[in-house]
Amino acid sequence: MPGSRSNPRVDLPFRPPAPARLDWRIGVLGAGFIVSDCHLVAYRKAGFNPVAIAARRPEQARDVAERHGIRTVYSDAAALLDDPTLEVLDIAVPPAAQVPLILEACRRGTVRGILAQKPLGVDYAEAVRAVEACEAAGIVLAVNQNMRYDPSVAAGHTLLENGHLGTPVLATIDMRGIPHWMPWQRELGWVTLRIMSIHHLDCFRHWFGDPARIYCSVRPDPRTSFPHSDGIVSYILEYDSGLRCVGLDDTWTGPAKEGCPADIRITWRIEGTDGLAIGDLGWCRDPYTTPSTLRWARKGDTAFRQPAWSESWFPDAFRGTMGELLVALESGTPPALNGRDNLRTMALVEAAYRSAETHRAVALSEIDPTLSPRGPAFTAAA
Repeated sequence: MPGSRSNPRVDLPFRPPAPARLDWRIGVLGAGFIVSDCHLVAYRKAGFNPVAIAARRPEQARDVAERHGIRTVYSDAAALLDDPTLEVLDIAVPPAAQVPLILEACRRGTVRGILAQKPLGVDYAEAVRAVEACEAAGIVLAVNQNMRYDPSVAAGHTLLENGHLGTPVLATIDMRGIPHWMPWQRELGWVTLRIMSIHHLDCFRHWFGDPARIYCSVRPDPRTSFPHSDGIVSYILEYDSGLRCVGLDDTWTGPAKEGCPADIRITWRIEGTDGLAIGDLGWCRDPYTTPSTLRWARKGDTAFRQPAWSESWFPDAFRGTMGELLVALESGTPPALNGRDNLRTMALVEAAYRSAETHRAVALSEIDPTLSPRGPAFTAAA
């Protein structure tokens, strides 16, 4: 990171802690892109130990196992869940299939930890069932909200934690991207809020804690042919401190696939009383492993500071989510991405849907009366 007399060097740690044990026996349920190109790539880079895999299509599981050196391929999920030697489950299946698998794992009670995909089920009520079942079974549940471990997002968290930006005033996340929608989304009838916006809403929560309320407005995406409401999504998170967080998740981005030049990106910005930080996640680029970037400055600096790293959101952040679960199992402390915390993200998504339907701001307590706003997991330095 460049430094000068006016811009002294400031370390911004962003790499997740590593477990002491690398030989935790991990069983993987699912063999789609997110497993083959993200989870397993990151796990091999980190030295983790995936030892078994199963998927709805056994031939796909065999192909992924061969590509990533996984010795055991089970014919179906039940056979994998019956393996008493597995210590951790990595579940990466469509939302409607995920909670039943979590409940089956809890019924068997053999694994110590589960890393589940987001969204944690098809709605908030189903997420509650998963969390309560894991708690009753003594299984540590973490949820793969992997954007928290994008290098720029993690470094932004450090800036806030250390008070480098002062009191947060305004934060924005601006997505101009065309995600690859999955066939199961046609069946569920929803698109952006539970798939992409959930990352950004969780990121705001990670940085600033829970908002007092959310106002959300949606419209269909012209390119998505099946019926849906939440194609293009915008929302405002209101905090009692006065902070406002604004998100725009634009899955249309203009006719970028219909002959118009494209402007594809996910950028974020945090403005504080003492400084400014601007990040770019490098997502939806070619290649998709483009490293994210960060520029930041505080009062008195003569130029933006620009740390550099080789890591990217995809696939490197997936090392952080699994690594955090393994560290939690070793330490006996809950992972930051624990199931109880994720219920608040799920409730915020649910509140966004209700806001869009009723055209008004909605508090988390409307979704669950037990949820009151909670601050970030740190107290910013003065």
